[in-house]
Amino acid sequence: MRKRILILIAGILLIAGLLAVASCNTTQTPQYPYAPGGTMGPGSIMGPGGMMGSGTMGPGGQYQTGGQRLTMDQAHEIVADYVSQSTNADLEATEIMEFEYNFYVIFTEKSTGIHAFESLIDPYTGDLYGEPGPNMMWNTKYGNMSGMMWGNASASDEMTVSKEQAIKNGQAFMDDYLPGAKTEEPDRFYGYYTLHVIKDGAIYGMLSVNGYTGQVWHHSWHGRFIGMEELAEH
Repeated sequence: MRKRILILIAGILLIAGLLAVASCNTTQTPQYPYAPGGTMGPGSIMGPGGMMGSGTMGPGGQYQTGGQRLTMDQAHEIVADYVSQSTNADLEATEIMEFEYNFYVIFTEKSTGIHAFESLIDPYTGDLYGEPGPNMMWNTKYGNMSGMMWGNASASDEMTVSKEQAIKNGQAFMDDYLPGAKTEEPDRFYGYYTLHVIKDGAIYGMLSVNGYTGQVWHHSWHGRFIGMEELAEH
């Protein structure tokens, strides 16, 4: 009798374990802000380690809006302070864009003219942090996963996807995702390109194209575009 009970308990535990695994492997459809119908566009990819939803991203996760929002001038001050304290004297900020959920900043190498990395500023706390997505996963020189995975090669390797092909891939994505939107000339980073997306004559958002695989990654974390300033010559 005791043996039968033990077998029965073991069977119950096995079934429970299988159900738990199946539950963890269930894929949910991420929701993109300002996307038609709120769904992920065709051909887009998500970063490893989970889904990027429609929430706003800040250091360590989501943040809550509220309080006094930073001005563009204050964002300038934060960027200037970062550059002055950086141990890399070759870096300069060349562009700041203001969105509903964050300020977006491009840092560029003065010696090469190549864009180094993309950063975001929390518009309420002033925290400056690396942009998620391609900036962390595809950047072969400054990214968290440099040269290890996600289609990256070493920083010295020439990208196999041309600017022209990046534009075609980005435009093909937008033709399905948001008909009528157009991609602009790409900004080159180490391992990928980032392109502004134009809709109805105004900036709608941006996307990135992997410089080795041609994959497209839509930046879903900005929200509504507010304004933009060029800080230095590219």
